[in-house]
Amino acid sequence: MNASFMSELTPKEPTVNLELALDHGLTHEEYEMIIDCLGRTPSFTELGVYSVMWSEHCSYKNSIIELKKLPREGEHLLVEAGEENAGLVDIGDGLCCAFKIESHNHPSAVEPYQGAATGVGGIHRDIFTMGARPIAALNSLRFGSLNTPRVRYLLDGVVRGIGDYGNSFGVPVIAGEVYFDESYEGNPLVNAMSIGIVKAGETASAIAKGIGNPVLIVGASTGRDGIHGATFASEEISEESEAKRPSVQVGDPFTEKLLLEASLEALQTGAVVGMQDMGAAGIACSSSEMTAKGGQGMRINLDLVPAREPGMTAYEMLLSESQERMLIVAHKGQEQAIIDVYEKWDLHAVVIGEVVEGDHVTYWKDGEVKAQIPAEHLVLGGGAPQYVREMKKPAYLQETQSADLSGLTHPENLIESLEALLHSPNIASKRWVHEQYDTMVRTNTVQGPGATDAGVIRLKGSKKGLVAKTDCNGRYVYLNPRRGGQIAVAESARNVVCSGAKPMAITNCLNYGNPYKPEVYWTFKESLAGMGDACRKLNTPVTGGNVSFYNENPESAIFPTPIIGMLGVIEDVEKHKMSPSFKNEGDIILYVGSSRIGLGGTEYLKVIHKLTTGDAPILDLDVELKVQQVVLKAITSGLVTAAHDVSDGGLAVSIAEMGIFSSLGAQIDLSVLSGSIHEIWFSEAQSGIVLTCQPDQKETLMKHLLQGGVEVVQIGTVQGDALLFEGVGSVSLDHLHSIYESAIPKVMS
Repeated sequence: MNASFMSELTPKEPTVNLELALDHGLTHEEYEMIIDCLGRTPSFTELGVYSVMWSEHCSYKNSIIELKKLPREGEHLLVEAGEENAGLVDIGDGLCCAFKIESHNHPSAVEPYQGAATGVGGIHRDIFTMGARPIAALNSLRFGSLNTPRVRYLLDGVVRGIGDYGNSFGVPVIAGEVYFDESYEGNPLVNAMSIGIVKAGETASAIAKGIGNPVLIVGASTGRDGIHGATFASEEISEESEAKRPSVQVGDPFTEKLLLEASLEALQTGAVVGMQDMGAAGIACSSSEMTAKGGQGMRINLDLVPAREPGMTAYEMLLSESQERMLIVAHKGQEQAIIDVYEKWDLHAVVIGEVVEGDHVTYWKDGEVKAQIPAEHLVLGGGAPQYVREMKKPAYLQETQSADLSGLTHPENLIESLEALLHSPNIASKRWVHEQYDTMVRTNTVQGPGATDAGVIRLKGSKKGLVAKTDCNGRYVYLNPRRGGQIAVAESARNVVCSGAKPMAITNCLNYGNPYKPEVYWTFKESLAGMGDACRKLNTPVTGGNVSFYNENPESAIFPTPIIGMLGVIEDVEKHKMSPSFKNEGDIILYVGSSRIGLGGTEYLKVIHKLTTGDAPILDLDVELKVQQVVLKAITSGLVTAAHDVSDGGLAVSIAEMGIFSSLGAQIDLSVLSGSIHEIWFSEAQSGIVLTCQPDQKETLMKHLLQGGVEVVQIGTVQGDALLFEGVGSVSLDHLHSIYESAIPKVMS
């Protein structure tokens, strides 16, 4: 291709000034900071690099100060939060678990299929970049009302994107959750979690060090897709967002599978110094983060980067978020071993630079320097700006938290209310969703999505199993930010306990509105404080995660939704795994935990009364800890046949689910509990668990629970094929099953 033709393809760089900086999402103050750092006006390419690296998505500039207040230390943690691409915990037997959750909200809002698919691909790359093989995936999804055609379109695209990418990549989805509320209209939340396993001492680090060591780009070629994806993720969804489809990356799961195998094999050569995924901000991010971590410099020749489109500029190459790419620093003289591995897998592996003296990242193209920036000045925790925004308690809280719910006229027919709740998309079966996922690939899944409180996967070659759950009720956080943050952690841990595992640590994906709005920032800070309260009490430190601000549509902000990804370990997965299904005719049904008081923030209040008001459900963290510890000990002692936490919909819904999951009925007497009948049935007060046991174990189990300092009462017996509520009436399981299973398919057909 001749030089004149190439020059025609390469646009002339615009003049850099304040106006252009503002167009890139930078503030006046930040533009002046850049000039002070460089001692000059930045080049156009440098401005682009700063704009993505100082975006909220990459720098956490509006959140890092608050994030540092979360508990980030624990006996099992092997890396500090934010130190590597994912959290890493010691699970014993010479094994470590890498896990992380991230958002792909904005891309999924404008291009649901590719947005969700590349979210899955990106989170898996974070895991195998650390040398861990991904073994399980989870997700947490939020959408507007299913009555809206656009929402149905988004749900269909997101689920297909997750399924198609994950199924092709070959990692099972073992758990997830889907919620629907008008607050998410136009701005869905798509949070993806990955879990991987690596032998102790074989982990990789995202570091560049060793003067003269070569830098390689490996994997797929670089195109123009995804340019400014990081900045797109750092602004509100608007009517103009559809025009930003080029900011959404395009994924190829088959290439990613090759990249996984090649990367793990390359690490085994011993030739790798450091490895980093190319996600948000592409080469710009991976090179600057690795360089800053190593405390040395890096020089990259962009002319050597394999490009799939002609005439790409330095700006485009550095900011491209083309998928399935990695940056590797190799030991000098050993780079051919890495190249050979990737070429064997039919992937690019090209030396594009080297580690150099100094502290700058320098990018060359067409024989000239296009950008030269101190790496430390670009990265999170370094020179990137850090802010605490103006805060103000939302005015609506005074009204909602003081709402008098005592005057509500409740439907007299409790069975009909129960049926309505089971038909609510938030409670109804998500089979339509999870049947599109491969939940059993690699044959290690013990409990997948559906009739479980959490996902369970066995570790081959070990008795151990891993248990994981994503959880958050944004309605609670909206009504009481601090308590809502506490509940998100407590409930995810409770789900893990009910599956037979000890909660160990969390990752989080923090989804909020615009941080420049004082009410949003106040809510953000308060809910993080609540998360910290619960993590400290339950000894589940934070390993890392993701912050996603600007989740607003043209009309309103989403419910504040800090998704918790909880990890737990079962020492003997075959003996101690637990499920919520009734097991045997005649088993005794016990209720463990706090009193059923309050209807604020409940699904019952939303479905039956069309209200989102009141205070969030009651939670006492001391009680929560006792309940979890005592119940887990009972499960591991073999005293329990089924366990199910009481959450969305309340106690009656939990009992109904246990029957639906097993096709076994029960005779239930809830009059033994204190409170109004509607609170007993439908309150979502926390720290409640329904347990079953064999009749001859009842005395032993109740003694154990009472000695542990928790409340327990017998509420029924497993029997028949219907639910008989004493003094209220009965309903067949076949009828409830039909209601529960049909809700979402009927709308999506």
